[in-house]
Amino acid sequence: MSKNISRRGFLKLLGVSTVSATAVLTGCKDNKVEEAKEEYKNQVEPPKGKMSYRTNPKTRDKVSLIGYGMMRLPTTIGGDEGDIDQEQVNRLVDYAIAHGVNYFDTSPVYCQGMSERSTGIALKKHPRNTYYVATKLSNFGEDKWSREESVKMYHNSMKELQIDYIDYYLLHGIGMGGMYSLHGRYLDNGILDFLLEERKAGRIRNLGFSYHGEIEVFDYLLSMHDKYQWDFVQIELNYLDWNYADEINERNTDAVYLYGELEKRNIPAVIMEPLLGGRLANVPQYIAKEMKQRATEKSVASWAFRYAGSPQGVLTVLSGMTYMEHLKDNLLTYSPLVPVTEEEQKFLYDIAGKIVGVQTIPCNDCKYCMPCPFGVDIPAIFVHYNKCKNAGTLPVNKEQADYFTLRRNFLIGLDRSVPRLRQASHCIGCGACEPKCPQNIKIPRELQKIDVWVEQLKQVK
Repeated sequence: MSKNISRRGFLKLLGVSTVSATAVLTGCKDNKVEEAKEEYKNQVEPPKGKMSYRTNPKTRDKVSLIGYGMMRLPTTIGGDEGDIDQEQVNRLVDYAIAHGVNYFDTSPVYCQGMSERSTGIALKKHPRNTYYVATKLSNFGEDKWSREESVKMYHNSMKELQIDYIDYYLLHGIGMGGMYSLHGRYLDNGILDFLLEERKAGRIRNLGFSYHGEIEVFDYLLSMHDKYQWDFVQIELNYLDWNYADEINERNTDAVYLYGELEKRNIPAVIMEPLLGGRLANVPQYIAKEMKQRATEKSVASWAFRYAGSPQGVLTVLSGMTYMEHLKDNLLTYSPLVPVTEEEQKFLYDIAGKIVGVQTIPCNDCKYCMPCPFGVDIPAIFVHYNKCKNAGTLPVNKEQADYFTLRRNFLIGLDRSVPRLRQASHCIGCGACEPKCPQNIKIPRELQKIDVWVEQLKQVK
């Protein structure tokens, strides 16, 4: 079987119609829509002209404090992840710009390679000087490491985005693969030198990098700041990762260190994963209740966005806003931003400590691990497990009063979210996914654990 098979192609091989199968595949997405409707049923219209901005110290760009992450775009009904609903994207982008958003972050690898094109189409109708485009050199895989392939990717980004200069360009995911990958992707092939020349020529206005993984690489690139003059750096920052990143995953680095190192050098920080892939919007129910008691009119997610935008060294906070309800909620949070107080900060750190006590799989649903060569829907499996874990509805043992109801609901929910032929039982442990995971999850190991546990649940009489 081809290792590059798409989800739709996989379903065709199985003899399953894409339309009928997608109803099951997107069951989780449909649930999210319903949850959004419930969470935001009393949502008011965000104001215009109230957006908070931060100024880039070098270029003096006035950047909206909320940036639009173009990684999780809406898809057409019955479509694959790459089948983007362009009309809906256009509406979202138009609405965002009308309410002051001017930073749009994409990549050649997002949405199965279709994000840049979709972003370019959506932005084309707007004057070029009214928005900033960020994209990345996503030359993952050693077949993309050559100078020729990397330069080709760089030029193709401009073609897809329909622009002749890039406002914010990033070395994508440095730290993944350690120093070996850094040398192969950017240093030994002369690509970083090429990008520095492009910045000098004005085709790149700001040059930076996004960080996941080995801290040695982050420290090395910052130690070379006098030479490279980084214009910005993209890091993962939220109230959970501030002090607990290494407890969630031992290979991650606490945001208090990452942000502190940037602040020392006066390098603006672009923030990714303010919600940890949605986990800080879907906290355990008893925690959500506690947060709602403090601010009944605010969403759970707004706490995380306020926290991420409060540090003065933050240039913008990225959010992948698939639904209009999410976009409006974020606009309300940043129009204008009310920074968290010292008391609220302590409250959030207390919440973080409680969340750490709920051991979930640190999956951000970024889909970097996809497609699986054997059709396993890795993120959907982890998302379903984490959702039930956070809600306290996992069937743990028969001593639970409602064990059999929880067991039934979990298994039915799993089948609705993930078709059986894409569940953990079909993982063969090839490990192709593991090097791609920015959270360094031991994916085959976690899938095996879930598979064993699910099989045990099925055997219960």
